[in-house]
Amino acid sequence: MRRRSFIGGSAAVAGGLVAAPATAQGTVEVSFFYPVAVGGPITKIIDGLAADFEKEHAGIKVKPIYAGTYQETIVKALTAHKSGTPPVTSVLLSTDMFTLIDEDAIVPFDDLAKGATDAAWIKSFYPAFMFNSQTGGKTWGIPFQRSTVVLYWNKELFKEAGLDPEKPPATWAEQAVMAEKLTKRDAAGNTSQWGIQVPSSGFPYWLFQGFTTQNGVELMNQAGDTTYYDKPEVAQALQYWVDLSRKQKVHPPSIVEWGTTPKDFFERKTAMMWTTTGNLTNVRNNAKFDFGVAMLPAGKRRGSPTGGGNFYVFKKSTPQQRDAALAFIKWITTPERAAQWGIDTGYVAVRPDAWDTPVMKKYVEGFPAAAVARDQLPHAVAELSTHENQRVTKALNDGLQAALTGAKTPEQAMKDAQAEATRILRPYKK
Repeated sequence: MRRRSFIGGSAAVAGGLVAAPATAQGTVEVSFFYPVAVGGPITKIIDGLAADFEKEHAGIKVKPIYAGTYQETIVKALTAHKSGTPPVTSVLLSTDMFTLIDEDAIVPFDDLAKGATDAAWIKSFYPAFMFNSQTGGKTWGIPFQRSTVVLYWNKELFKEAGLDPEKPPATWAEQAVMAEKLTKRDAAGNTSQWGIQVPSSGFPYWLFQGFTTQNGVELMNQAGDTTYYDKPEVAQALQYWVDLSRKQKVHPPSIVEWGTTPKDFFERKTAMMWTTTGNLTNVRNNAKFDFGVAMLPAGKRRGSPTGGGNFYVFKKSTPQQRDAALAFIKWITTPERAAQWGIDTGYVAVRPDAWDTPVMKKYVEGFPAAAVARDQLPHAVAELSTHENQRVTKALNDGLQAALTGAKTPEQAMKDAQAEATRILRPYKK
């Protein structure tokens, strides 16, 4: 399961990747790109929500279009935008905000909002999720399926290793010591059980932001035109990650795959893992042992980046379509629906009042782990997002992998990554 859970393959509805006209006299159609492959449980939930919305809004038809991964969905959305037929709305990464603004593809929600009620709605979401939703005094995205990185641990393996099964590591030092006790090797030195796994494929920058935040440093500025990859605290954070693997040998060597990390956890090949809270439902359904979920351990402080997807509204839609899209987005993010979406998927319910609903209170009472990511939000920072975001992020990912494989020292890897990011961002400097 990928970081943004339920993001699957590349299949898409044939011929559906265009904005549709009104379907009947007086009916407005809202084409809605959603980042998932066709089929599977998530499409049933989205289809059900669209149908329920239509029952309450007779003049609007919502047409979900399943467009593949997040990466595939933004490519398709921008291609459709350039051809003049974009979707009316789409769920895309919160980190796509600058790219969408630079392409002049979206409209800010402030321009769609009508009156004090809509303004209050925009302010109803957790501030941590708005870091990647607002820039330049405008709100460009509305949080929907959002996440943080959390630590999962196998309580049975903790007990076997003589550790308190109810006490996860709270600091970097504890994490390293516990990982040592949880690593199992045979007489020949072959490892059958790792103490910890932190994925370094797929979204290495995102997991790495856990380490950098905990070391008291952020990777970019709010304007999205400057990165800080070469700060000493960044290299120190990377050194800690590298040392878990290459020095202490409690973490698998080289690159750890994003998709196989939960599977390794289920198969007891690792006792602890860092991954998205979006994997919570997956872990609950597939772990055949007692497990725990905790905030990430603290270095100088606690911390995690936020992650996941926002709703955006596309500029080339009609005023009627935009109004209809706003009605749908407001409807799907009500406290009750935000709560149910979090329960069904494992994402963090995106607004505080969702946690006060009876259904969420009952869920958390029976499954306290569901509240860990929420409780981590006061320590959370914005996910890495800049102009030319994919290229700037790739520069960091390449540096991380060079250090983790031993091709470069952490310090040199981060200096090189910063030089590349600076070159890419030069045209955007004010």
